[in-house]
Amino acid sequence: MKNFTFTILLVLGVTLSSTAQITQTLRGRVVDKESKFPLAGVTVLVDASTSMGTITDTAGVFRLENIPVGRHSIRFSLVGYKEVLLNNIVLDAGRETILNVEMEESITELTAVTVRARRNGEAANEMALVSARQFSVEETERYAGSRGEPARMASNFAGVQGADDSRNDIVIRGNSPAGVLWRLEGVSIPNPNHFAIAGTSGGPVSIINNRYLANSDFFTGAFPAEFGNSIAGVFDLKLRNGNNQKHEFMAQFGFLGTEGMAEGPISKKSGSSYLASYRYANLGLFSKAGLDIGTQAVPSYQDGFFRLNFPTRNGGNLALWGLGGTSTIDILISEQKADDRNIFGQNDRDQYYTSSMGALGLTYNQPLSKSTFFRATLAVSNNTQNANHDYLFLRKDSQGRPVVENERFVVERKAPILDYRFSETKVSAVTSLTRKFSARSTLKAGINADVFNFAAFDSTRTFTDITNTQLGPWRSRWNADEAFVMLQPYIQWKYFLSEKLTLSLGASSLYNSINTNSFSPFEPRAGLSWELPNRQKLTFATGLHSQLMPTYTYFYGEDLRSTTGFAKLPNRDVGLTKSWHWVTGYSRLLGQNMRLLAEAYYQRLFDVPVEAAPGSSFSVLNTGSAFSRIFPGQLVNEGIGRNYGVELTLEKFFSDGYYFLVTTSLFDSKYQAKDGVWRNTDFNGRYAFNALFSKEFVIRERSRLNLGAKFTAIGGRWYGPVDEAASRNQQEIVYQDAGRNTLQFAPYRRFDIKTEYKINRSGITHTIAIDLVNALGIQNLLSLSYAPQPDGSFIKQEYQLGFLPVFYYRIDF
Repeated sequence: MKNFTFTILLVLGVTLSSTAQITQTLRGRVVDKESKFPLAGVTVLVDASTSMGTITDTAGVFRLENIPVGRHSIRFSLVGYKEVLLNNIVLDAGRETILNVEMEESITELTAVTVRARRNGEAANEMALVSARQFSVEETERYAGSRGEPARMASNFAGVQGADDSRNDIVIRGNSPAGVLWRLEGVSIPNPNHFAIAGTSGGPVSIINNRYLANSDFFTGAFPAEFGNSIAGVFDLKLRNGNNQKHEFMAQFGFLGTEGMAEGPISKKSGSSYLASYRYANLGLFSKAGLDIGTQAVPSYQDGFFRLNFPTRNGGNLALWGLGGTSTIDILISEQKADDRNIFGQNDRDQYYTSSMGALGLTYNQPLSKSTFFRATLAVSNNTQNANHDYLFLRKDSQGRPVVENERFVVERKAPILDYRFSETKVSAVTSLTRKFSARSTLKAGINADVFNFAAFDSTRTFTDITNTQLGPWRSRWNADEAFVMLQPYIQWKYFLSEKLTLSLGASSLYNSINTNSFSPFEPRAGLSWELPNRQKLTFATGLHSQLMPTYTYFYGEDLRSTTGFAKLPNRDVGLTKSWHWVTGYSRLLGQNMRLLAEAYYQRLFDVPVEAAPGSSFSVLNTGSAFSRIFPGQLVNEGIGRNYGVELTLEKFFSDGYYFLVTTSLFDSKYQAKDGVWRNTDFNGRYAFNALFSKEFVIRERSRLNLGAKFTAIGGRWYGPVDEAASRNQQEIVYQDAGRNTLQFAPYRRFDIKTEYKINRSGITHTIAIDLVNALGIQNLLSLSYAPQPDGSFIKQEYQLGFLPVFYYRIDF
């Protein structure tokens, strides 16, 4: 570790001497925000300098050459449109910077541009007025501890917290991570993470690479009508096109993998382009080097992406895109030491697990006129999980304790106890039409249609005696091959009541043929934004949202077809979970580069699936954040819940060489199951605090050193007393029903440090970065797990990952 640190410091100390100024090209396209029609005659200025400026042509295209590398502010202005100011646009020598800018028309007749500027961070979605934020690729890399992933980056925002260090699930305003919707190019996609478990939205490593994302939106509540089947939050991801004028390449080696990317023109004349990337895991190397990755098993994964873009007439484009990944891990407890860590699986068996995810799509965008825009995407996606478990029969001493020899348990024999495979394939068609009636009024309508096929089998066997020595016959828990359809039509209207007052009204509907109870005919959405003097703003939004359970839960049940001709599926007819969101907010710009934002919210959840058994405390609101599936009894839509809280954000945009973000959330998240008792949800930490800081040092004009840090403090998760008899029988931790979520883990604390050194040479950019995750090595308790211990007990405390240096070296050329 000392040699590794010395090497990094040595590399960071290298600077390349040269007197020639290094420049790069800045280009892009400007369109109307609502109609997406190209805007001609837009004035583009770099750092407010008339010597570095140009105007857009009839296609809305601009190009500026010989711009010095480094950070710049870009201003876009056009008579009759609100000015756009983009701060901290980074130009590097190894890659052209291409901007796609949308400008909003002013509702008043003006002879000059408006004063108010649209800045970085404001959501690109034209219908979003509250609890929405745009994020960029730079943000996913800037934040210490984010590891370049959208979900880990979003955990720094107010109202959002990470589930644990071993996964990137996020908890939004006390809701289960299962309530998060992932959308890509307008279509919903399966969980985009390696080692994904059915019914979850996160995982240890993201399949999505931030390097091929365009600026995207993140919503935390009361989102517009086009987003359905979600009660917590939305990632609305956009893909960028490859460079259509110049071939560019990237190679990277780091903790999370070795990867490469290529992009460039297919035809410079037509403007068509390609973009492709591939990554393969390196964790085996670093596990051997002694770095703690949470288990002695070595995870293996790979992922890839491509996008082919073809411009069409009148400013349209057709894009073929695809992404996917596969991951495998064999957790062989029989070969590990008795005290080895294993936070990714159970500790009494050998486990073999493989997962895969993929999506292939075709997206068509076309401005039909200066006031009408059409968009459509056709896609197919799949996610699959395979698992096999072999139970370990350990040698016991005369007192019934496991025998340990050479620091390992002595395994007498193994027996297969679990075999399952889940596969869900989805064909999606999404269309929308945006009509701009005037500068005041815009209407957007569309429909999201999905056809699902879910195929699953699961067989297991359990012990038949109290000594856990005799395994019974195989029992089928899943045996499904089902198809169903989901339709989500929506309409949303935005109207400027005045220059300062904006109204947004919408409605959505959700129908799923999986059963007759999965139909929500009318889900209203409304928002209001009022701009006050002194750069202040008040916002309000409300809406009804609904969501299905994870697909696999509908088909869980005992298979009786061999004797009765049918399968007993107690949860086949469970309906939708529903949630009313109310959000109000206040924001103010403090000077030119600082913003204060406060939001308060209340969410009323109802029709929540809970176990039907009298006295049961089970609710689906507590699921979706672990490496395991759920096996509930019969469920009914009779549960309720409530989330409320206040959030505060103080953010200084990057200027004068530094940036900071401070967020605080105070909240309460409760639920009521069939037992009628109001309990804490698993995620009711009650507070979350994040503080980030980043400072940039310019070295010899061409090189930049960034030093950043982050501190996180979150209230602990909730759990209950362990039912020891049931746990021994089922070979996993089972909590007492009556005491569910009456105990709380200790508060979570973490301090991260990030250093990034960037060297620009002519046509090449070198980037060296190290992210010291949990730099202080704080031991945060993660969970309780079932694991045989040398003293004969079976409860083991599992802790979060310790100190973890996540580093990479990248070259762009």
